Amino acid sequence: MSENSLADLLKAATTHAVPVVRAIPDERLDSPTPCAEYDVKALVNHLLQVIVQFQALAAKQDSDFSESPDYVAESPDWRDRFADEAGKLVAAWATPGADEGTTGAMAMPAKTVGCMALLDLTVHAWDLARATGQEYEPAPESSGVIAALREAVAGLAPTARKMGVFGEPVSAPEGASGLEQLLAETGRDPRWTPQAPTAA
Repeated sequence: MSENSLADLLKAATTHAVPVVRAIPDERLDSPTPCAEYDVKALVNHLLQVIVQFQALAAKQDSDFSESPDYVAESPDWRDRFADEAGKLVAAWATPGADEGTTGAMAMPAKTVGCMALLDLTVHAWDLARATGQEYEPAPESSGVIAALREAVAGLAPTARKMGVFGEPVSAPEGASGLEQLLAETGRDPRWTPQAPTAA
């Protein structure tokens, strides 16, 4: 884990994720993403659900992923909602004791659970940027985000792959950045681009 606190890592990640979400145009909501099971709208809804539910986990409360709210359809202000909830997530994990002990239905170490939120904020921000033609600039190396995530993924990967959360690792391009190596370790192709429309 980075020398920076989990809250610091989450703050760094949200600083780079929020602008990506704010810049998603409505006309790209049905575009494909590197997550084959999600289009842009579904991935925004998933990421919003994650940052809402992981606030509860920071407080050692139960999370509820039994339903999949459609935040995008519920309000035209979903971009602002994302920024607001991301701020609340950081505050929740900055609460003394949030990253100590265990949390969640599986009683996992709180630091590991917090890193799962950090991973989604980082990797899914890249997914959304790539799907909508944006450049994604990850948190700088000095923040410790990518280093912490690569360490966490190394521990989570075997179970995550069995559960279908991660794909099989792919080869990172030569000279790959830390982010590209992280993406490859989660089963993403760092060179992924939306497929061109099929000709009629």
